[in-house]
Amino acid sequence: MLAACGVQGPPRPPRVEQPAAVHDFAVIQRGRKFVFTFTVPTLATDGERLTKPVELEIFRTITPAGGKPPASPPAGQPWKILAEKDLAPPTQSASAAVPIALSDAELAQFKSSAWTFYLRALTRGFRRHPVLSDWSNPARRVLQNVSEPPEGIQVETTERALILRWPSPSKSIAAGASAAPSGYSVYKSLTGKPGTFELLGDSTSATFSDSHFQFDTPYYYFVRAVFKMTSAIAESDDSPVVEITPRDNFPLRPPTNLSAVFAGGVVDLIWTPNTETDLAGYNVERQEAGGGFVKLNSQLLPTPIFRDKTVKPGERYAYRVNAVDRAGNVSAPSEEINLEAR
Repeated sequence: MLAACGVQGPPRPPRVEQPAAVHDFAVIQRGRKFVFTFTVPTLATDGERLTKPVELEIFRTITPAGGKPPASPPAGQPWKILAEKDLAPPTQSASAAVPIALSDAELAQFKSSAWTFYLRALTRGFRRHPVLSDWSNPARRVLQNVSEPPEGIQVETTERALILRWPSPSKSIAAGASAAPSGYSVYKSLTGKPGTFELLGDSTSATFSDSHFQFDTPYYYFVRAVFKMTSAIAESDDSPVVEITPRDNFPLRPPTNLSAVFAGGVVDLIWTPNTETDLAGYNVERQEAGGGFVKLNSQLLPTPIFRDKTVKPGERYAYRVNAVDRAGNVSAPSEEINLEAR
């Protein structure tokens, strides 16, 4: 019985939840702010999940243009401290995007300077003593005097594409005239709600063509101006969102190769079918001597053939055909064909 009794081991020390270091720390300038992206640590250095709230410290150093950036993290107090409430709701990847705005004084004093950032995560231990992670990788950006966001975006609906156009922005974020952007990035959403916009494409000029659309469906767009300085890329803030619900006001092409044959007291008409994908059908019109054209069919014809059984022998007739799309747009008429019923 004594052999079966367990022996209590020595008490285990409380677990120290040191967050794992961040290795995907990145930054981009967007207008008047830096946007930091990284994966929020969820594991401690022992490989177990963190159970305590994670705080994050961002450190920065500013190097004048042409200077050599620091090779190691700076000493002293952090530039910014982020709590969990400052981060976006966690996703499956636990990624975060944190914008931090710059003051007018910082924009004026430090433009064209190289900014180097480091990130450090921490939890709180006994008596809220910080338990610090190792340093992240450095993230560097040159602060550029980018433009204010583009404005006045116009969207033109054409038969095959939505054409976006906008004036090139002229003002910079640090006052004065803006340099010409290197290009533009266009974003699109089906709902217009924040977080639903996705990059649609890039353009080197102040125009963009979106061929992936459907009539009678709403779309939302915004545009960012893009600036490049050697290998550094910066963006303007988002333009105002523009909404459009394109309408189909574009008729089909007129039918072609209309022919008519009178035989057995009837006129048989035939023509080359239209190839547009939104074709709904055809109308046949007839003109008698001294009168105007009158539609003969009561419903749209699904195929490019028609038999006119109401002709009178000895009379002369003219025929023409038009095509109708699913939006109700009517094409111009085909060329007329004339015959005498005999």
